[in-house]
Amino acid sequence: MRGRTMKTLMFGILVLAGAAALTSCGKASSPDQLSTELLPVPENPLISFRILTKIGSAEDPTGKDGLCRLTWSLLTDGGTRLRTAEEISKAFFPMAAGVSLSLDKEMAVFSATIHKDNLKAFYAIFKDMLLDPGFRQEDFDRLKAAQLAFVEKTLTGNMDEQFGKEILSLMMYEGHPYGRYESGTVETVQGFTLEDVRQFYKQQFVRGNLIVGLAGGYPEGFPEEVRKDFEKLPAGFTPKLSLPEQRTPKGLEFVLAEKDTPGTAISMGFPVSLTKAKKDFFALWIAGAHFGEHRQSVSWLYQKIREERGQNYGDYAYIEHFVQGRDKFPAPNHARQQQYFSIWIRPLPNANRHFVIRQALRELKRLVDDGISEERFQLVRTYLLNYTKLYTQTLDERLGWKMDSRYYGYEDFLAEAGKVLPTLTREDVNAAIKKYLQANNVQIAVISPNADAFKEDLVSNKPSPIQYANPNMPSAVINEDTVIQIYPLEVKPENVRIVPAAEFFKKGGIPVK
Repeated sequence: MRGRTMKTLMFGILVLAGAAALTSCGKASSPDQLSTELLPVPENPLISFRILTKIGSAEDPTGKDGLCRLTWSLLTDGGTRLRTAEEISKAFFPMAAGVSLSLDKEMAVFSATIHKDNLKAFYAIFKDMLLDPGFRQEDFDRLKAAQLAFVEKTLTGNMDEQFGKEILSLMMYEGHPYGRYESGTVETVQGFTLEDVRQFYKQQFVRGNLIVGLAGGYPEGFPEEVRKDFEKLPAGFTPKLSLPEQRTPKGLEFVLAEKDTPGTAISMGFPVSLTKAKKDFFALWIAGAHFGEHRQSVSWLYQKIREERGQNYGDYAYIEHFVQGRDKFPAPNHARQQQYFSIWIRPLPNANRHFVIRQALRELKRLVDDGISEERFQLVRTYLLNYTKLYTQTLDERLGWKMDSRYYGYEDFLAEAGKVLPTLTREDVNAAIKKYLQANNVQIAVISPNADAFKEDLVSNKPSPIQYANPNMPSAVINEDTVIQIYPLEVKPENVRIVPAAEFFKKGGIPVK
């Protein structure tokens, strides 16, 4: 009896110690235990929730691409066991409340922000959405149909810019866990059953796969209440993905998605052996901001393609996977073990597609060969130091970046950036460019009509003079154009695949013509 009492007492002490550890540092005591990320801001009347699950689309079971998206969508847009989706929507409306889902390869986030006056009423529903889902057949049928329509028609029919990015992802990650599209394929989504969803939730929505994040002016004791609720989930965890090495393209590899469209969308890139976890990231970050910071007119590609030549709405480059959040800023919680460099060229006149591909690759090669000037280095480093201070204007963003900091091994990644960026030199940046970037082995996704003729132009290295709506271009631009239009691209015929756009995402991978 005494031995049992001592064991019970010791167990109680360990539980209390674990609870304290969870509250104070956010780290679980073992991999199958719940983690928390707390950011108290007592004076703020808002409370933000970020419930991060370390399960994304790369954990879709074999042959069931898109199951993670459908399952997590049923948590946010289905109902609970006690409330229908319609009843939840009606309850949330007067609170000005809602729950959002963000999904990537290795993680997904359920997020919401609520005023403290409505916290009790909101949380009573929110916790049931995640912990006691209804999984009704009518909700499953509705959301499955919506996901199928997006994959089958919306993405390939109406979203050429995003479509191009997804083709590039398929190219870079053929045979890799990242190579499965988050929303699945027509074939896989059609085959889903409600039992598939139930089993995926049961296996993956467990304590060790979750980080419960809270920020703002939550009342005393509220984190403990939330933790107690989420600790009712079964113990368990899914081991971190073990990823194969990323494949470097051999030469210039093209996939031409043939589509009758008035403008050509282009995405190009290649894997890089760099993430935020490496110190070199900060130096390459400056190079990326110089070359093509998202939606910034000071960026080099934007200046050369849009401003000087008026070819499209914008041209940008990224040193890692980028998802836009509030305004122009990167959304947090899209962290990955492996990353890639990419260039996004927004739709431009079909007649100038060859010219602009040449121009973008030529500018990339010049960046690798020559680096950036001292003037640009000083300008962009100062910009980046100040721009990153704007990343966390909301509680939700602050919480998200704290979670990403943990993922990459920092106490506070943005604070680290504030320390490291001022110490870097132009030489550091140019060394990182030469180490990680190149212009010879690149995958290029193009959505455009007359693909057979374009392939012939690419393989033959046919000159591609640019066509302007305004004939009165500056002489300096015209002179440079004569160089760009004959810039050599070594394209082998076997490295150009042509696929009708409508054939994508019917089955997994890149369709064979």
